[in-house]
Amino acid sequence: MDGRLLHVFDMDGTLLRDTSASLEIAARLGRLDEIRALEAEFAAGVVDTRGFAAALYGLWRELTPAVVAEAFDGAPWIGGLAEVLADIRGRGDRAVVVTMSPDFFAGRLRGLGVHDVVASAFPPPPFRSAPDPAGILVPEDKVTAVDRLRAALGLGRDSCVAYGDSGSDVPLFSVLRHTVAVNATPGLRALAAAGYEGDDLRVAYALGRELRARARVFGHGRAVRAVTR
Repeated sequence: MDGRLLHVFDMDGTLLRDTSASLEIAARLGRLDEIRALEAEFAAGVVDTRGFAAALYGLWRELTPAVVAEAFDGAPWIGGLAEVLADIRGRGDRAVVVTMSPDFFAGRLRGLGVHDVVASAFPPPPFRSAPDPAGILVPEDKVTAVDRLRAALGLGRDSCVAYGDSGSDVPLFSVLRHTVAVNATPGLRALAAAGYEGDDLRVAYALGRELRARARVFGHGRAVRAVTR
């Protein structure tokens, strides 16, 4: 069995504490009320990811790369992120972020040490055209993306550890055994093999590694739940 691990991180609400890329950008553009209303509609199932993306295009016509950089650099990233990414690289493992948020924001995580970023494809700002709906991810695409990446690395699903916080992570958590709910909704916490509440990704990461270690020692039974607060 290959000892390498593929660590799969959600971004909004997981690596970004209590916020999303859309909210951070909206705060810089003075469009918070509109984005909060849009996110509430998304959470309620009134709009899907493609409808959300189309609405962003209409609201963000004045968006520039400088605003994106300001939003990214000023965002409340979870504590311990740099240390976790450095440890993953030091062990020869791989870190990937899979998010439905825009690629022009999420892609900047490569500069922090993330190996791969899979995100919704938007035209680069300032927008000259609307995003192609075919390039906007849906929750089920997280499974497809992870399967593609792990297959390219020669890894099975049991060599993957996923970290997420909400309903968009349900499809991935449903097919992986090593899953850590990070500051998550009750539904995802119930589905996950382990849970963490707090502002130190190093603790959630340690839980993920422990789940994998238990599986290697005790076989393929369901991992023991661990909850840290």
